[in-house]
Amino acid sequence: MKKTVFIAGPILGREENQTYREEITRICSRLGFEVIDPWNREKVLYKGNERCWWNTYETFDFVQRDLDDAERCDVMVVYFPILSAGACMEMFYAKRKGKKVIVVSELKCLSPWIVVHSDVIVKDFRQLEAALEKYRQP
Repeated sequence: MKKTVFIAGPILGREENQTYREEITRICSRLGFEVIDPWNREKVLYKGNERCWWNTYETFDFVQRDLDDAERCDVMVVYFPILSAGACMEMFYAKRKGKKVIVVSELKCLSPWIVVHSDVIVKDFRQLEAALEKYRQP
């Protein structure tokens, strides 16, 4: 059975800039991982022009689906070009569930909360590929 990678990263305010997910998916697929990307399910909710859409949606179910996906993964890749509340919560949950967490960020000063809840912190996607190699199927 293939190992799975959950992709976490900022969405709110960056709805039109989710191309990082494609790059992470390509890397994971090349290494033989199955990818769980909540954006594939949630992009229909982020219309970009509706502020605070979650006030009219069942947010518990929305969050619970992400947590269920995080629980199913073996490795979580968290992309932080900027900080994201959702991605931080997902990584905290995944780490508490014993998952491996790889953070990709060029930010100079990551919060101690991010550092403590990461197994590996890399600066770019080339380094991500090398880090993911360690968690591939034997």
